[in-house]
Amino acid sequence: MRRFFFHNFKAIFAYTFWMQQHFTKAGTLVLASLVAAGIFGVDTRQNLSYQLFSLLLMLILLAVVSSWRFRINLTVQRNLPKFVTVGDDITYQITIYNHTNKIQQSLVLRDYAKQQYPDFTTFINTKEPGYETRNWFDRYVGYPRWMWFMRLSRGIDIPEKILPPIPPSHITVQMQLKPLRRGYIYLTKMTFARPDPFGLFNALYFVNANDKLLVLPKVYPISKIYLPGTRKYQRGGINLAVSVGDAEEFIALREYRPGDPLQHIHWKSWAKTGKPIVKEFQDEFFVRQALILDTFIDLNSKELFEAAVSIAASVACSPRDHEVLLDLMFVGTQAHCFTSGRGLADNLLEILACVEPCPDKPLQQLYPLLMEHSSSLSGCICVLLNWDVERKNLLKTLRNAGVSFLAIVITDIEITDYPEVHVVNIGNIAADLAKI
Repeated sequence: MRRFFFHNFKAIFAYTFWMQQHFTKAGTLVLASLVAAGIFGVDTRQNLSYQLFSLLLMLILLAVVSSWRFRINLTVQRNLPKFVTVGDDITYQITIYNHTNKIQQSLVLRDYAKQQYPDFTTFINTKEPGYETRNWFDRYVGYPRWMWFMRLSRGIDIPEKILPPIPPSHITVQMQLKPLRRGYIYLTKMTFARPDPFGLFNALYFVNANDKLLVLPKVYPISKIYLPGTRKYQRGGINLAVSVGDAEEFIALREYRPGDPLQHIHWKSWAKTGKPIVKEFQDEFFVRQALILDTFIDLNSKELFEAAVSIAASVACSPRDHEVLLDLMFVGTQAHCFTSGRGLADNLLEILACVEPCPDKPLQQLYPLLMEHSSSLSGCICVLLNWDVERKNLLKTLRNAGVSFLAIVITDIEITDYPEVHVVNIGNIAADLAKI
């Protein structure tokens, strides 16, 4: 039965969406009155409701027919920011080009993002916020959950905009948007709606406009994190320094040796001496820290995982010395390690914007990646989703490897046996992070 309801949600959602697009609030009221008058006016000898039904039906038909005469020719162009942050209200611009010789008036602009239907397994196994407080019918049927899925899939709220008159050239208008989740948002189309003279039914003009917007995780203020540890030689030397944002340190010129990269050739010296001369750089020693994000959690703990991602993003953006490299480590479809140097925190935020939970793998999947880099690490910052035996063993592994660490655990449990562990309550993240 639940599968039957699930498959009918698509039709119900599509019908509701069509009604919201075409009927104004006044039109919806007239339509509801039409249905009520039709029900009470079945017996024409008992009351006069059938007359009201006939009048309202005529109004609706006239409104629909008048919409067929709607003819415009418009194109649009969005001006979106490079990225935005979850929960922030953002203003962006849309330029509308009018390719007719008439001033277009009484138009309403709506901007739409792509939506995807969930599969049945995901729908059944996921609980929406507020599930515990719903009545038994909503829990079993699950239409509120369907609406939550569709809103989350869209990922963005964009209020409609009543447009000023559009001259036969172009105008630029301001639109508001509010991201609901991190990750990529795909904007697909816009509609221009114009109500009929009665204000009941909208005629629509669709414009395809494909754009994408990256939504970064929420970031909380956090002070500089100090970890004990020394600078270590980093394999890759100056090439690593360049790749993560540090400058090269030139020390001398010398003759060319087989294997030297061509970009290190000093052409002026070669021209003077007649022999290939290359620039020599000093191998660099850096403080290298790892930021470990715990992704091992079931799909019903989405709020907890989003909190962990926000904490990891806050750590990535926290102040740190120029010579500190930061490795972001986590497990998705496979183990990943991304390195960032000074001025490149945005790169890590873009990665964190797209990270997903890993419900079907154990925490031990992270160990090989961690051990591979442990010899070059000066310290480690762990963002953990729970405080259990697996997480304790992870910290013991770091301690046995001689890597200093600081752990941030999202839990309500008081932890006293690990002074390096800081507890963050999911309902008080900002205040708890400020204490670190």
